[in-house]
Amino acid sequence: MSLVNASHDSLPYIDRPLTPSTTSKATGLIAAELKQLQSQSQSQADGGDGTSGLHPSIPPLPPSNFTPFVEQELERISKGLPFTGGVDASRYEPQSLPSSEKEEEEYKTLLQTSYTTTTHLQTRLTNLTLLSNFGQNAWLISNSQTEGVLAGLERELVALKEETELLNRERKRKQVEVQPEMEYLEKKWKEGVGRVLEIEVASEMVFRETLEKRRGGQV
Repeated sequence: MSLVNASHDSLPYIDRPLTPSTTSKATGLIAAELKQLQSQSQSQADGGDGTSGLHPSIPPLPPSNFTPFVEQELERISKGLPFTGGVDASRYEPQSLPSSEKEEEEYKTLLQTSYTTTTHLQTRLTNLTLLSNFGQNAWLISNSQTEGVLAGLERELVALKEETELLNRERKRKQVEVQPEMEYLEKKWKEGVGRVLEIEVASEMVFRETLEKRRGGQV
């Protein structure tokens, strides 16, 4: 759906090509607008409100409904800060024996960590076994489903291309059909404008002659 409801009056199949001066003027206007948008984007990057760099035709962004945790993470990412906290991965790594056999607490901690590591490895082994037994079929089924989606998208693309081609042909046919009438009307319009200018020039000349005669006392 288009963001802007606009009516384009151009007739590309029968309009005359643009002159170099018109093309240069249009290019200059586009470049000036792009430069303005780039400066707005730069001000946005320097701490703007997040919408100053957008085109005026684009509607404002809806308010976000993120949770405080997500907002905190987004702020951390925007500032480039490293991630802290989370799951302690050291408990899944091999542990070395304590240096002293008298440190009972260290042995208890090591035993708990070993249990955690064992459970983790058993879970990984179970997952790898399931993947080995059923992963191939699941992968083939997923590929088949993806191929079906791709085929559907390709058919839709072909249909849209054909519809676009038919639309362009119909538009060209209609424009070519009205081309003689458009040229005739344009010719009559130019002739009418020329006559109006001739009448204005003649009226101005009559006005000046009348004014000169009045000044000379002839009227």
